Amino acid sequence: MTHILNLNADLGESFGAWQMGQDAELLGSLDSASIACGFHAGDPLVMRDTLRRTRAAGVGVGAHPAYPDLQGFGRRPMTLPAAELEAILIYQIAALAGMARAEGLAMGHVKPHGALSNMACVDATLAGTVVTAIRAFDASLILLAPACSALADAGRRAGLRVVEEIFADRAYQDDGSLVPRSRPDAMIHGAAAALAHVLAMLEAGAIISVNGIHRPTPIGSICVHGDGPEAVATARVLRAGLLERGYRLVGLEAIATD
Repeated sequence: MTHILNLNADLGESFGAWQMGQDAELLGSLDSASIACGFHAGDPLVMRDTLRRTRAAGVGVGAHPAYPDLQGFGRRPMTLPAAELEAILIYQIAALAGMARAEGLAMGHVKPHGALSNMACVDATLAGTVVTAIRAFDASLILLAPACSALADAGRRAGLRVVEEIFADRAYQDDGSLVPRSRPDAMIHGAAAALAHVLAMLEAGAIISVNGIHRPTPIGSICVHGDGPEAVATARVLRAGLLERGYRLVGLEAIATD
């Protein structure tokens, strides 16, 4: 049996004159793109241009909402009342969906960004707020969530279609969370190392921590962080390496309904 997987990255994270990532070069290696919605990056023109590029490349699109934190690129923890956070998330999801519709695209998934995602992965109450916002906008959307997370669990409990992702370029702690970026061992450096990291987890059917701890999990998608300097090379090597090993790379819709 051929195993199916999805390869995704976060795109559209420039803002005005400030450029982030190598979106055009990445798109040829991706199946899905999560596009910033303006609160951590991605102004309206960047959003529209990114959607046009994804359409030309045949890449599926989703919203990449965040805390309202342009200065911190959405990576700073925030504490907001549930009602306010729900409104903030619906606002961003709706913005990307509207832009996509104007470009003849259907938005298929939501993937929270940065501190919002990290916090929702370990806080069941916060995860529930995120899921409530997604359901309020469109309960048919796929939730792309980190594997072994409270966010993925909340999505399943709420009846959302959930695809669990692992990160090709990030190391894991024993509890399944990402190693904080403040630590020197947070990142996996080099395309070959990223491929080995991914293949080991796919073979084990588990997240593997820096201490060798295995946490079994379904794995439906692999993420390459689009803002990293090695992102393009990593995505190309991952795609080639997975195809060579018999994996079929598909859109999230195929994963979520498999």
